[in-house]
Amino acid sequence: MYDMHTHFIPPAVLDWLKENQEVVHAKWERKSPAQAEFLTINNKWGFELKESFINPALYLEEQQKAGVAHSLVSPIPQLFMYDFPADLTSEVSTVYNRALAQWVREHPSQLSALATIPLNHPEQAAKELREAMNLGLKGAIIGPGLTDKMLTHEFFAPFWEEANHQKAVIFIHPLLAEDPRLKQRMMPNLIGVPWETTICATDILLSGMIDRYPDAKILLAHGGGFLPYQIGRLNKGYEKWSIVSQALQAEPIQYLRRFWFDSVLWNEASLAYLIDVVGEDRVVPGSDYPFDLCAWPPAVQSNLGVETLLR
Repeated sequence: MYDMHTHFIPPAVLDWLKENQEVVHAKWERKSPAQAEFLTINNKWGFELKESFINPALYLEEQQKAGVAHSLVSPIPQLFMYDFPADLTSEVSTVYNRALAQWVREHPSQLSALATIPLNHPEQAAKELREAMNLGLKGAIIGPGLTDKMLTHEFFAPFWEEANHQKAVIFIHPLLAEDPRLKQRMMPNLIGVPWETTICATDILLSGMIDRYPDAKILLAHGGGFLPYQIGRLNKGYEKWSIVSQALQAEPIQYLRRFWFDSVLWNEASLAYLIDVVGEDRVVPGSDYPFDLCAWPPAVQSNLGVETLLR
């Protein structure tokens, strides 16, 4: 079994955070004796720094216990560092990517990895992606854009051109939604996270960007958010409104089937629907391990989607 959605923080990255603690406003805080320390960067999006996030031996042991033969490891979204100056984002990206590449070289049968890149500087992001893939990484994990720019903005063109040239896996993983209406009952995570994916993926789909960069392999987290469930609405809009159809060469459902989706849905009927709509070869096993909301071990057993994504 594969796991295409899982996260880890190498020791070298922790060392970098400690060395740059004041610059990135890193805080370690223990909220209860029963929990590990919580790590917060830049005063937001704190998370429990479980041992499985940072202990390489434990991570591989838990992987084996769960029956996962191979994991595609991603950096964690909290360390994207897009809010900081681009030179700092580039620095932590380089540290992260080289550490993951070294880990993969030590355990090639068990691990592959994705890079993190300075999305706030697309030319540098393209360079970092190229260097990371030269080190053996499969592509990159990125957020759904910047505060003021969607991923379809021309600002990001240098990155997308390189991703297309490299035939890279680009895993779009949201951060917590900052909509003020979602500030209670864990809603920034429960519905905010899939909502951010929905907005980003819908914009990509309707923009025609998939035709411009056909070889960039876009993987969507958490089953694609709410987009697959509302594809009928997009198809209807395509029929009715030229502003929806003008950038597309086919109806939206055909573009939906050009994304890849992980299986992190926790519901058999939802997962079955997704597979029925986009095809088994477009859904890959994923867990989001070791975050609190993880589907561990992955629900999907088929490697068909993995084969089409990584070939």
